[in-house]
Amino acid sequence: MTSTITAPYVLSDETLDLLFREARTANSFTDEPVSVEQVRDIFELTKFGPTAMNNQPLRLVVLESPEARERLLPHMGGSNRAKTAAAPLVAILAADTNFHERLPEHFPHFPGAKAMFEDDAAAREENAVFNAALQVGYFIVGVRAAGLAAGPMGGFDKAGVDADLLAGTGWKSLVVVNLGHPGPDAWFDRLPRIAFEDAVAVL
Repeated sequence: MTSTITAPYVLSDETLDLLFREARTANSFTDEPVSVEQVRDIFELTKFGPTAMNNQPLRLVVLESPEARERLLPHMGGSNRAKTAAAPLVAILAADTNFHERLPEHFPHFPGAKAMFEDDAAAREENAVFNAALQVGYFIVGVRAAGLAAGPMGGFDKAGVDADLLAGTGWKSLVVVNLGHPGPDAWFDRLPRIAFEDAVAVL
């Protein structure tokens, strides 16, 4: 893909293509396995992305066992069920609504941070979902940086997943991500992207 961007990026065009310009959501994968250690490496890199008050609410449930995968499948909608059944590895990415419990550790220079959220469940959930969504984006780019492909999906029964696989945690599912090496015809054609002029107001 030819870029019209002229900014002096410190990353090579090859790297920018890998992370952004040529990247797609994968719809099929090869049989090559993906390990929990690979997910660990991706997490250990992408956890450095910024969040408000360093609250870091993203949580992952990596479904390594066939039994865990089978529990997830009935909650997946439409064609996402078959994709999830066939992927080498699957992870549920969730927001921890009890992130405030770790604020004394993660945001130590503001001793009152935890108390701000203690009695406000709505504020905790809003902050958790917003900041975990940021971290989902970091994680997906990290998957690409690791030479893997990601198939993030929002088409599933979130309440069902929360009640089944996340029960008792305070975690709220956001996306299910299939992980692997792209298989044949893994990509749909690139869909149009909005123009700068349509998306950006300069005041």
